Amino acid sequence: MIKPTINVSLLPIASPRLPSAGAGRVVAGDDSAVHRTMQSCPPRDARAHGAGRAGMGGMAVRRPRPDRFEILVALCGLLGGLVLWGVGLGYRSAAEPTVLLHGRWPVLPPLVVMAGCELLRRSAPRLSLPIGTAALAADALSQGNLATVLMYTDLVYAAVLYGTAGAAQRILWLTGLATAAATLVPLAVWQVPEAVLLGVLTGVVTFGPASTGWIVRNHRDAAEAARLRAEQTALLAETDRTQAVTAERARVARELHDLVAGHLSAIAVHSTAALSLDDPATTRQALSVIRENSLEGLAEMQRLIGICGTAAGTEEPAVAPTVDQVAEPVDTARAGGLDVRLDARHGSLPAPVGLATYRIVQESLTNALKHASPGPVTVDVIRRDGRLDITVRSPYDGRAESRAPGSGTGIAGMRERASLLGGTFRACAEGRSWVVRATLPLTEGDHR
Repeated sequence: MIKPTINVSLLPIASPRLPSAGAGRVVAGDDSAVHRTMQSCPPRDARAHGAGRAGMGGMAVRRPRPDRFEILVALCGLLGGLVLWGVGLGYRSAAEPTVLLHGRWPVLPPLVVMAGCELLRRSAPRLSLPIGTAALAADALSQGNLATVLMYTDLVYAAVLYGTAGAAQRILWLTGLATAAATLVPLAVWQVPEAVLLGVLTGVVTFGPASTGWIVRNHRDAAEAARLRAEQTALLAETDRTQAVTAERARVARELHDLVAGHLSAIAVHSTAALSLDDPATTRQALSVIRENSLEGLAEMQRLIGICGTAAGTEEPAVAPTVDQVAEPVDTARAGGLDVRLDARHGSLPAPVGLATYRIVQESLTNALKHASPGPVTVDVIRRDGRLDITVRSPYDGRAESRAPGSGTGIAGMRERASLLGGTFRACAEGRSWVVRATLPLTEGDHR
């Protein structure tokens, strides 16, 4: 039986990046890929046969020992043949002119040799079949033994089933040609219907076992290919599941950062002001802003936790803010002490674009609250031909010290949101201003 193995270099596991079809990837349901994988791996019995010729470095290695089934087949054939020989039962009469080896003893050597070949039926079919064929020819010159013929049919069957694919095809063709020749030649020479019996007997002994082995081999190959496809499908499904979980975690991480970062930044800035100024009125105002941002941040956290705890929470548009709510982060930034000027002319937008716009504005204002120099901050959300332009400009002085530490993930998150929609993103210093620019396409087909 052919026992192909999966070539791990063909499967995206971790690359388990499996997920995208490309060079070297085996896709579930691809029969040609499975066929190539099976052909690239020699059959188990062919490997065993090759191991009998040479090993590592050209060193000869011992052939695998016969298993219990082969020993049982050989013993049964030998004992059965000895019983037939003992009672004097042969399948031919000594009076036939084609019997050249007379007497009882010439029957034994072919029987013993055929039984020995049975021990190699699986591990060395290319060796056992030629020797068995010679033994069968010797048996045909004597009175014959039915056990010898039966064991030969098993050798033909095993050679097709356990040998290489090329050898199996050659055996099938040769036995078919031998059967046809044994039928047509005697019929043409003797021109009697009884000559057909020779062809029938030849077919029963040679072509019949070969075709049976071929059918069984094909069924086993098909079952093995189905098993390989099932394993590959399971592997692809597991990789897809892992990627989906990773993508969802990244989305939740972005949401968590965008929800909480602004409130925590405002808390950090105002708590610093409250500690640095000895003014009860200023301290009270700072504590009021801290309390407001703490409550809002807590509410946002509770909402996100509730979303993650329900199946419906996996649907982002149902719970995500829209561009119509872009004034909320603006009001939060104003409460934090920024002078924000908003120009929003966007109209109706697709839900993914609206969410990305809201988050980009929110994160840009959070960064301005932490790093911007004193001065007005402008937010422009303007719809143009097939796109939405987002610009957030804040005063910038590279020498100014940040009022709160940054995580370093805000700009990366904004760039990722724009990229997922097929847009562009840029954040850099322009003169004495820090400018965040994002361009998002409004065509649904452009969204990735």
